[in-house]
Amino acid sequence: MDADELKAFCLEFNDATEEFPFGEDVSVFKVAGKMFALSSLDAKPLKVNLKCDPDLAVQLRTDHSAVAPGWHMNKRHWNTVTVEELPTEMLRELIEDSYDLVVARLPKAVRLRLDRP
Repeated sequence: MDADELKAFCLEFNDATEEFPFGEDVSVFKVAGKMFALSSLDAKPLKVNLKCDPDLAVQLRTDHSAVAPGWHMNKRHWNTVTVEELPTEMLRELIEDSYDLVVARLPKAVRLRLDRP
C-alpha cells in the first residue's frame, strides 16, 4: 500500500475526514471529530499511527517488527505501523479496527448515524 492508497482507504469509512491540526505535512484521519489514523504521507518509510485494543497491541508488537508502540501517542492504545512491511490485507484490517474502536466510543446516536451500532 502506498500513501495515496492509504489516504483513499482511510477516507472510505463513513464520515471519515482528513485534517491537518499538526501542520500541512501530517494527515489526521478522523470520524465524528475523533482521530483514528495519523500519518506523514510523504515520509519514507511510510508509517501510520493506529488505535488498537491494548492486549492486541502487545501481541502485534511481539509478532511483527513493523508494529511498534505509538510514536508521540499513548503507547497502551496506539501503534505505529510501517506500512510497506505488512501485507495490505492485514494493514486494512488494522485501519478498520482503529476506526471501529473510535466509533465504539461515540454516542449511540452518532454510531447509528454511521450505521455502526
